[in-house]
Amino acid sequence: MNHTPQGLLGPLTPWWERTANLLAHATPHALLALVMRLAVASIFWLSARTKVEGWFTIKDSTYFLFSEEYKLPLIPPELGAQMATVSEHVFAVLLVLGLFTRLSALALLGMTGVIQIFVYPDAWPTHLTWAALMFYLAGRGGGPLSLDHLLKVR
Repeated sequence: MNHTPQGLLGPLTPWWERTANLLAHATPHALLALVMRLAVASIFWLSARTKVEGWFTIKDSTYFLFSEEYKLPLIPPELGAQMATVSEHVFAVLLVLGLFTRLSALALLGMTGVIQIFVYPDAWPTHLTWAALMFYLAGRGGGPLSLDHLLKVR
């Protein structure tokens, strides 16, 4: 008589084990890192593009938002607008390329923290979602499909 435990799923355990193994193989770090890099980059790139007109002229409305709505402590609104606009563009591009992925993810994670604490504290579900992606990238890096991997940048 075989008394092998069936696990929590009972007779479905062998099926679920095969499914879990298939899913694990279908979602390697290379794919996850690439998709996460593109997801985070798109969020910040699209935000950056709303702050400029033409190729890279910061809009008056961007300066207005930083002086009237965002009101960051310790940073003059003009400097905050410029820093945010440049950072969103630069770190988004670096993430797409997979270059300095960990640094870029940490920088955008810091920006997300500032947005969460000082600008939109009620948007924590969105910011938590972004943070999860950035924590993964900061911890695991850009993956094999990145310039970091090609250039052996850890």
